[in-house]
Amino acid sequence: MSEQAGKLFSTVADATPYEVVSALLVEHYGLGGALSRLNSERDENFHLQGLDGKQYVVKLTHPAEPREVTDFQTRALLHAQAQDPGLPIPHVLPRKDDAPWAAVRMPEGGERVLRVLSYLDGKPLHQVARTPAQRRDLGRTLARLDRALSGFRHPAAHHYLLWDIQHCERLRGLAEGQEPQLRCWLDHFEDEVKPRLAGLRRQVIHNDLNPYNVLVNAEDETGTAGLIDFGDMVHAPLVDELAVACSYQLSASVNPLDTAADLIAAYHELNALQEAEVDLLYDLILTRLYMTVTITDWRAARHPENRVYILRNNGISRDGFARLSALGREEATTYLRRICGMKGQA
Repeated sequence: MSEQAGKLFSTVADATPYEVVSALLVEHYGLGGALSRLNSERDENFHLQGLDGKQYVVKLTHPAEPREVTDFQTRALLHAQAQDPGLPIPHVLPRKDDAPWAAVRMPEGGERVLRVLSYLDGKPLHQVARTPAQRRDLGRTLARLDRALSGFRHPAAHHYLLWDIQHCERLRGLAEGQEPQLRCWLDHFEDEVKPRLAGLRRQVIHNDLNPYNVLVNAEDETGTAGLIDFGDMVHAPLVDELAVACSYQLSASVNPLDTAADLIAAYHELNALQEAEVDLLYDLILTRLYMTVTITDWRAARHPENRVYILRNNGISRDGFARLSALGREEATTYLRRICGMKGQA
């Protein structure tokens, strides 16, 4: 792990006073209103109830995040919106001079990047009951997003991110003291999974479709109202996108993939998966589950004041890893091939 990448996840920026953020918003965006804080892993995020009657999300980047990475995330949103204007994703509010973000000087010294995004209404997925129709709509929406991002290019798209499945082996330094079943997964990933990633399709992906980053319609909870938080975007194997999403859609049944199947099948209808991708999906879902447990354990130990937020997905990921491991690769892959209309076994 690079020193900069480590700082991005192992340090927390000092809370910026509301009056400082308000002054910056007036200076760069001509916006005023009431600010309140939103939870975040790295950036400082705020909700702005504007004097214009509109709601916004205000983001101050982590001091360790390279400016080119912020530009990558921002321009990916602009590209996706242009390719599919109906996508339920945040819209980038331009600065007074029409630039998509502002480099701002902070009172304590140094520069950070200020951005303003549209606020999406809806209920967070983790607060509502799950249904097959809801999962299918989410699969279709994610497929639309990936199709919209398929042609996007940016110099910073290949930046290193701790949460990038293709670099899971770099977590070895964080895995000390883990139980054997989890610790052994790193060896399996490095020896058996990583070499097979080289031949897969690659593009920019959202990379963090957890239930806290999905909004559903308030009245009809089956419809996707928003995909939010594009801070973990990377250029990676396309199937990693589905692996991340599926890791949060497992059931408590003997076959925990029976619920994720709704999302996978709907995704496949709009953005067809290749056989090599389907044959690796089981391992990639397990890899994401492993990463969630490992990274959140590590971060919670370093930031006990934010422990509840950091560990919000830890328990279900640890349980999901155990249950999906018990299913076995052969049975899982045969099942995944069937729901995608592919014959035979891997």
